[in-house]
Amino acid sequence: MKKKSLALLMSLLFVTSAIMSGCGGGKTAEKPETGTPETPAAKNEPFEMTIRHTQVGDAKKFRLALLEDVVKKTEAAVPGLKLNLDAVDSEVNRKEKLRGEMASGKPPEIFDVFGSPDAGVYAKEGLMLDLTPIIEELGIKDKFTLLDPFTHDGKVYGLPIGGSIEGIFYNKEYFKQKGLEIPKTIADLEKVAEAIKADGKIPFAQSSKDAWIPLMTTNNLWSYYAGPEFTYGFKTGESKWTDPKVVEGVKKHQEWVEKGYYKKGELGFEYADMRNQIISGEAIMMMDGSWANTVFRDPEQAGDMVGKIGFFNLPPVNEGDPVVVMQDANNGYGFSASIKDDPRKMEAVKEFIKNMWTDEMQLRGLKEDGVLPSMKMDVNTMNSTSDEPIMQDIFKAVSEIDKPYPAFDALVQAQVNTALSLGIQQVIGGEIDAAKMLENVQNVQEAANAEEK
Repeated sequence: MKKKSLALLMSLLFVTSAIMSGCGGGKTAEKPETGTPETPAAKNEPFEMTIRHTQVGDAKKFRLALLEDVVKKTEAAVPGLKLNLDAVDSEVNRKEKLRGEMASGKPPEIFDVFGSPDAGVYAKEGLMLDLTPIIEELGIKDKFTLLDPFTHDGKVYGLPIGGSIEGIFYNKEYFKQKGLEIPKTIADLEKVAEAIKADGKIPFAQSSKDAWIPLMTTNNLWSYYAGPEFTYGFKTGESKWTDPKVVEGVKKHQEWVEKGYYKKGELGFEYADMRNQIISGEAIMMMDGSWANTVFRDPEQAGDMVGKIGFFNLPPVNEGDPVVVMQDANNGYGFSASIKDDPRKMEAVKEFIKNMWTDEMQLRGLKEDGVLPSMKMDVNTMNSTSDEPIMQDIFKAVSEIDKPYPAFDALVQAQVNTALSLGIQQVIGGEIDAAKMLENVQNVQEAANAEEK
């Protein structure tokens, strides 16, 4: 079992080693060794802990402010504590920095982490703190909507900071001016896209420099054509990437690229670029996570477009079919296993959790940052937090979901995620056909499955 889990850790580190060797470095700051348990005489002596977070840039400034308030409360409650915030881009943290630190056995005390598969792999190697007794002590274990991504062998190794869905943001004012309606099917959506293109606008804003962004569209399409449950079978071998229905879904994305539904050069665009495309009026629709609403509610970022952007679910293939949507609570905070040997750091962790995961903070995250709660919340309570049209659209979209599914990268191995990420960028760039790309991914999938046996 240890050998198997080590193989999984090495699979996560596969991308890291490739990236670091290509960058000619990848050094991370050395963390101080965890001290021995403090004596009573030293309980007020200063001590420091690091919080690795990914609240980087204007789009995440409200979430950063929330974290900073939690830090202040925690420091005030624990004598001598100083919490240092270490900001790192989400993709860099997940795919490079944290994996390297885990490999060396020296992660930060508190860190942003994905639940599945990352936290599970790190937990198997004994690198993450078991939070089960802490959340039981604090009485919040049963208050989360979903802890499965952070649960391994019945123990909880991380807590989701919020929930999200993926769908389409759109220019409501433009739709009204042109007499366009919210599409009920994929075919209807394509008719809307054609009308927008004919008007000289870009149907869909898109940035594909980071592959996870276009893969939101791809993932939703194959989940409609093959079914949302299909992705669960890749890791077990029950499903194949070469299945005709999966190919059909990915080819649909390829078709949209070939029809010019996206701005040329999307492979060179950063995440923020596609938001600017819709804010400037250059593009009319955009597939993104519900968390992006904070951009369109902020006058400093959206300008005159505040109040003019709406949201709807990507529609099904046929009218009346179940609405299938990525609904997730897979991103949160984890804690280093080394903390268990230091009573003062354990106290700090308990205070951090007590201050971060409250109804007040969940509602504040929803109201200020537009992040759906990760803790159980009455729908009416959520509605009461905001009367802004874009938030009401998102609440409505959540209520319309018939079949939620987790993002594919929570269900497949890291090397499969890497192969698909490279593959979709090759498809977008016209270097390879969707069917051939999926053959390549299937080969990687089979190799990854074999390694785990």
